[in-house]
Amino acid sequence: MSRRPAWWLKFLAFVWPITWTSARMTKIPVLGKLLAVITTPLFSGNNLNISYIPINKEVKGAESSFLPEKVVEALIRRSSHRVIINRCTCRDACNCKNHPIEYGCTLLGEGTKEIDPRIARHVSVDEAIEHFHRTLENGLIPQTGRVRIDNFIWGVKDRGKLLTLCHCCTCCCTILKSGKYWPEKAAESIVKLEGLTIDVIEDKCVRCGKCIEECFMDAIKLTGGRIVHDQEKCKGCGICASVCKEKAISVEIASVESAVNEIYGRIKTRINFESGGF
Repeated sequence: MSRRPAWWLKFLAFVWPITWTSARMTKIPVLGKLLAVITTPLFSGNNLNISYIPINKEVKGAESSFLPEKVVEALIRRSSHRVIINRCTCRDACNCKNHPIEYGCTLLGEGTKEIDPRIARHVSVDEAIEHFHRTLENGLIPQTGRVRIDNFIWGVKDRGKLLTLCHCCTCCCTILKSGKYWPEKAAESIVKLEGLTIDVIEDKCVRCGKCIEECFMDAIKLTGGRIVHDQEKCKGCGICASVCKEKAISVEIASVESAVNEIYGRIKTRINFESGGF
């Protein structure tokens, strides 16, 4: 088992602002290009591959079921072991007043057996699902996938048996605070859920600009007096639909089953699965 004392979480919160500060620095001429060259390999390819799962309850085509439940519960149930980190590093670093700091990341897979119990709770499937539902009720957005740097952060040997499930808030999440500043190759590691589309319903839109303010990838702009949504830049988090009081943004998914199978297959190419779990 790894050795990560309880103070490790406080240390992470102290240094964490470096993550979003360095991302924004990549836009600085000359220095930014050098920084991008150094950091992009750490946050692309097999080192990072993640997807957000929109929490909107009115996702069209979701077979009358709550989309995050279908996708995330499938991953939790397929996992051979799981832990819940005692504190969310992002919210701790930002001294979050909107969401509980105690709603830490859920980590899945055989590798989680190595995580020090001083920084995380080793939990059952039911406990992990209960924690997940509490985060949804609190308005947090699920994000899951391969985050190789988490092996170092949580003290897990990199055998490809660790899956990260973050419970993100728009006010503190490192990626939601800095995604628009990422180099293109790194940004490609944030993958929209298969079959998911987000569209603006023009006759309902009042051009208030709230969706533009909240989009972490600058995928929505006001052009020629109308809101234009860029499907290529969009990462499918669904925040725009959540903040739209006019319900002028629709989120639609072609097939939940296909989305679950695709994300599971994509993870499988980066994480070593074993019989009965990963």
